[in-house]
Amino acid sequence: MSIVKVIEVIASSEKSFDDAIQNAVAEVSKTIKNIDSVYVKDFKCHVKDQKIATYGVICKVSFRVEN
Repeated sequence: MSIVKVIEVIASSEKSFDDAIQNAVAEVSKTIKNIDSVYVKDFKCHVKDQKIATYGVICKVSFRVEN
């Protein structure tokens, strides 16, 4: 039986929501192995001068705990 742990992370990008999610996975991957899935809990944008400045995501990252 494997154990799965879930952590919540916040990431951002100046390009897109997709890039923000990729940034979240890249950062988590630096310290966490065996990532199984990413659930995007929420999206948000910061606006500056009537234009989107940054895209943000709140993600739940699931990974298997090694025995």
